[in-house]
Amino acid sequence: MSHYKPYPVYKDSGVEWLRSVPEHWEVLPCRAFVDEQTCKNEGGVVQNYLSLMANVGVIPYEEKGDVGNKKPDDLSKCKLVSRGDLVINSMNYGIGSYGLSDYSGVCSPVYIVLKPRGSVVHERFALRVFENKEFQRHAQSFGTGILEHRAAIGWDDLKGIYVGIPPAEEQVSILSVLDREAARIDALIKKKTRFIQLLREKRQALITHAVTKGLEPNVRMKDSGVDWLGEVPEHWDIRPLRRLIKRLEQGWSPNASSEPCEPNEWGVLKLSAIKQGEFLAEQNKSLLSDTEPDISLEVRKGDLLVTRANTPTLVGDACVVRDLGGRRLMLSDLVYRLSLVDEADPDYLCHVLVSGYGRSQVQADARGTSMTMAKISQEHIRSWLTPMPPLSEQREISVAIGEANVRIDRLGSKTERSIALLKERRSALITAAVTGQIDLREAL
Repeated sequence: MSHYKPYPVYKDSGVEWLRSVPEHWEVLPCRAFVDEQTCKNEGGVVQNYLSLMANVGVIPYEEKGDVGNKKPDDLSKCKLVSRGDLVINSMNYGIGSYGLSDYSGVCSPVYIVLKPRGSVVHERFALRVFENKEFQRHAQSFGTGILEHRAAIGWDDLKGIYVGIPPAEEQVSILSVLDREAARIDALIKKKTRFIQLLREKRQALITHAVTKGLEPNVRMKDSGVDWLGEVPEHWDIRPLRRLIKRLEQGWSPNASSEPCEPNEWGVLKLSAIKQGEFLAEQNKSLLSDTEPDISLEVRKGDLLVTRANTPTLVGDACVVRDLGGRRLMLSDLVYRLSLVDEADPDYLCHVLVSGYGRSQVQADARGTSMTMAKISQEHIRSWLTPMPPLSEQREISVAIGEANVRIDRLGSKTERSIALLKERRSALITAAVTGQIDLREAL
């Protein structure tokens, strides 16, 4: 933003969080440019239920997918929303749950609904004011709750907060520049996000090829006899996992704290500890002091773990335990541990399970009354057909996959950091513009 100049003259706003503003700007409380909307959906006449998604905004409930809060059966207690209203999630404002509605409908009664006063502020400038991170932090300081970023706020907290408001014509100029710059940054973020998705697809393709075709491009092949598998190297076997498993254990989920355990303490694994071949030891819940751990279920380095229940896209996820970080962790009842015969390498079997081929078997067997929580049984696991090279080749394949993953992960991390910097730049630009730190009148 170094190429944008400040305004020629500033004045003290008289507001501690806002500091100085351009001399010709007004300093107004929120109640002077937005009005709270509290009308309820009497009789449930309006049926278009709207949802707020963090960093997305206001969308029809049907577009949200099966995530987050559910649509209530009775819409009569919901708040009415008109097109152009600003909607804020009173609990999640600090993590981006707000937006200007392009729809008329109803929303959760706990949301804050505000109508910008057209005589004072352009509705999209009002959105930019509430998008300002410094404003958000100040607003959140009035909230109540254990988590700072999820502290509940209300209209009474917002209405007295003072902000700088430029003349109407200047608002349009600022919006034009912000729209242009935000669109440019968003396009770059979208491009980089797509690149990360392509890296994930490449990673999956590399793993799948390695565990179904091997590393040698000129090896002689044979028909595996399995539709999903196709040809495999001639010297490989195809075996059901039951012939490779010595013992298959399911864990236990005792009463536990919501907080993770510290090193040398006992905890029970969460499903999130097992993620696409990676073990995340910090994803656990500490055992309560009056709960005796089951030592037979203690997780150890080298264990092959498989989730037995989760969403359809995550159930059957697998990993090999690497580092416990000094913690003593137990298997939960939603996690299986597979102890293998000597001729099966845990790392190789893990790669098979997370490969495209492995996932096709998992998803074919996943069951559940609600597919938001699908399950796989021990018998399902035992029946899965596995391409099996000799042990030495299994280990070579695991090493090659590991090296490829390191390169892909390094590139992915670099891209994620660049996305984070772009988001920071976008946020900083909006904050600087709506607080008058930079003059955009000549930047069109």
